[in-house]
Amino acid sequence: MLIVIPIFVDINRFMSATYSKKEKLKSKKLIDQLFTEGQSVSVFPLRLVYLGTAFDDAVIAKTGVSVSKRNFKTAVDRNNIKRLLREAYRLNKADFFNNLTTQHAFMILYIGKDKPTFSQVEAKMKALFEKFSSKVLEK
Repeated sequence: MLIVIPIFVDINRFMSATYSKKEKLKSKKLIDQLFTEGQSVSVFPLRLVYLGTAFDDAVIAKTGVSVSKRNFKTAVDRNNIKRLLREAYRLNKADFFNNLTTQHAFMILYIGKDKPTFSQVEAKMKALFEKFSSKVLEK
């Protein structure tokens, strides 16, 4: 029996339009490091905090989302906005992150005070990713 092991890894395979468990940022240690050492870009009402790092997993990016309890008192509102953020991220990540060669940790924060619609979140998410891509590629 002959076993063939591929020498290259297809990065596009990891940037499909899914948001799997492996792609979620859950490590408390990494989240703390992200906020102390990471850089950020903002497109109101979104802010992206990012940090180049290395994971054991074969994913190119781990991402988390957050909505301030100060601006949205009820959990229903916060969870609804987080769902919108995750969906906008899932739909648009392949367009922007296929160019990445290093692994990154991301945290997407909603810093606005008004409840958004999905079209607003998606448009701002695209602008945020474009700003991130231009900032990373200029280095």
